[in-house]
Amino acid sequence: MPKLVRLYLESVAVGFAVAAAFTGGLMWLDVAGIGHLVLGSDIGLIAVAMLVIFNGIVFSAVQFAFRIMNMAEDDAGPMGGRGAREPVLVPVPVPVKQRNGRR
Repeated sequence: MPKLVRLYLESVAVGFAVAAAFTGGLMWLDVAGIGHLVLGSDIGLIAVAMLVIFNGIVFSAVQFAFRIMNMAEDDAGPMGGRGAREPVLVPVPVPVKQRNGRR
């Protein structure tokens, strides 16, 4: 299996685990009365499944993006990340002869 696919699948697994924990926290802490609403409804299980799935999609994408961005090379070189200095542009006056409007 290619490394990138494996990285993606690991990120999806972590994202859905975090989503399940997040949804469990929402239910346990009864944020905005959502725990009471879900437990008092006959289709509360569908609501919990939808919360886990939709939060899992978001958290998986964030986890994958985080891991991809951490793979970037460090730009800090021997100068401590400052890099080469850009040249400073200095305006140079240019003499222009003015025409009188008459020929």
